[in-house]
Amino acid sequence: MSSLNIQSIIVNDAVGVVLLIIILVTKGWSLPARKKESYMLFGMILVSITNCIADAVVACFDGKPGTLSNWIAYAGNTYLYLYNLLIGIGVIYIISKHIDKVIYVNQVIFFTIITSLEVVILIINFFKPVVFKISSENVYHREKLYYLYVVAGFGLIIYGYMIYLYGKLKSASVRYFPAWQFLLPILLSAVTQTLIYGISLQPVSFAIAFSAMVICLQNECIFIDKLTGVYNRYELDKLQKSFIKKRKERVGAIMIDMNDFKSINDNYSHTEGDNALVEFADILTNSIKTEGVVIRFAGDEFVVILRRFKSESLDPYIESIRNALNERNNTSKKPYKLSAAIGGDIFDYKNVSEGDFMKHIDALMYKDKDDYYAKTGNKRR
Repeated sequence: MSSLNIQSIIVNDAVGVVLLIIILVTKGWSLPARKKESYMLFGMILVSITNCIADAVVACFDGKPGTLSNWIAYAGNTYLYLYNLLIGIGVIYIISKHIDKVIYVNQVIFFTIITSLEVVILIINFFKPVVFKISSENVYHREKLYYLYVVAGFGLIIYGYMIYLYGKLKSASVRYFPAWQFLLPILLSAVTQTLIYGISLQPVSFAIAFSAMVICLQNECIFIDKLTGVYNRYELDKLQKSFIKKRKERVGAIMIDMNDFKSINDNYSHTEGDNALVEFADILTNSIKTEGVVIRFAGDEFVVILRRFKSESLDPYIESIRNALNERNNTSKKPYKLSAAIGGDIFDYKNVSEGDFMKHIDALMYKDKDDYYAKTGNKRR
């Protein structure tokens, strides 16, 4: 390896480390109300910093004599291969968690098998070089199974795009998630590095990708309610303006208001009231899944927007919410029950104004709330 290549690799990796440290220090990885995604992003940034450092160290020791150089070359390159696999799985975890709100069992099984297989191959590589080898001069060379890791890497990128595109087809709210902004730099660097031997672009490409992801996710946070993690009223305003501008979209809209919320605050504390709001928002999110957007409208009021609505009735969605609330009440050990007044309708935005839209579903919701208090005999609170 020439000194020019080593210098360029060190510079690239140094840029990557600086970018990633800036993200850490500024807490760009911290997403309000999304702790699991935040911790995963934090961990991925840490191992990416290690990846940049390992790449530079391996480049410096490439071709240098001595047993230590040989050991560093094997250990360092093994880490670089393993990193590409684990970071790819980590990205898919974030995409799946962000879009589908859940990691499916078949995904866990699939990635466990892939990880185990590739780890075993890398262990074998220490004794019989099949992925890469370090020559007697301590120079790195690719072996036949190198391309297995290339294919696996591209496969993870394609799979990530598939999850993103499928989620985008089901829900327009996915527009904020930075799938292509993250995956494109990695894809371009992987193609270039595979075709041009002797350069190292992937570590810095991951740093660029993380920078793009953080910018997009923090932009999304402007539209996220800090307490519940669902969208806030800014998102509703943005959607309404979009509907009015296009005048083509058929939209399902549901207004949901928690019953007896004030009594939870009064009897069990405002902290418990916040916990109830978070739990209620989770129930709505799990009931609607990726078919719609859940928005905290004000206080204990929520709105669900179902874009590109093709069904003739909102009843299945309303029933799903009520069933989820009943299931929660039957299994929860909390001293209070959760219930909601719900009203909704389907709109064709060719003939509906922004004000009429909200007034109509609000009136339907309050009719349901009046019925609830009439049946229970409780005072309206």
